[in-house]
Amino acid sequence: MTIKVFINGANGKMGCEAVDAINNAPRLTLVGKGSRGDDLAQQLRECEAQVAVDLTEPAAAFDNTATIIAAGVHPVIGTTGFSPDQIQTLQKECQSKKLGGIIAPNFSIGAILMMRFAQQAAAYLPNAEIIEFHHDKKKDSPSGTAIKTSEMIAAGRQIKPAELTNKETLAGARGANNKDIPIHAVRLSGFVASQEVIFGGDSETLTIRHDSIHRQAFMPGIVLCCEKVTELSELVYGLENIL
Repeated sequence: MTIKVFINGANGKMGCEAVDAINNAPRLTLVGKGSRGDDLAQQLRECEAQVAVDLTEPAAAFDNTATIIAAGVHPVIGTTGFSPDQIQTLQKECQSKKLGGIIAPNFSIGAILMMRFAQQAAAYLPNAEIIEFHHDKKKDSPSGTAIKTSEMIAAGRQIKPAELTNKETLAGARGANNKDIPIHAVRLSGFVASQEVIFGGDSETLTIRHDSIHRQAFMPGIVLCCEKVTELSELVYGLENIL
């Protein structure tokens, strides 16, 4: 029996790619598509979806995810822009329902490996900066991937980094600081999604970089999440939790 999947934001660039990916995944069946202005709760009821993928926009991400959870449907969220408090709120809602879900700042397997390698490097080179590059239509900055990477680097550190003078801030960042890690956001036409983490040591630097050339890079991760999320009993933050 296949897993019934609904895609919210199906008319966007990521959504169109996701529709094709789900239609070509043997273990998944696309049962519905939604877009801006639709009644998401009603659509989920009518198509009897088991999993709902949200690929909309940051301003709608929290409300859409809350609606999906309230419907008893497993959320697979690729939309970014969540605050830590919002993630915790949604995790509590899933916990009360014993409902599995995932918020994935990045669906690319290569990007997840980049973050893991950065976390490992942080144990030996705690001084780091992140530069992330996205297309000029991306509304949030820094990206969810950059925020997640900074959290993983902070968790991997075994010694303190050099002190920074800039205060921690994320809102509307085009040059932010999170967990004592500077984040620089670039928004230009020509990019899809790229990120590099630069570590500095005594007379040496280490750069770990990942580039997504096309949105197809995210599709294996979306399919994997749809297949695995029904086995979870909690909402997890990051694709690395199911790899």
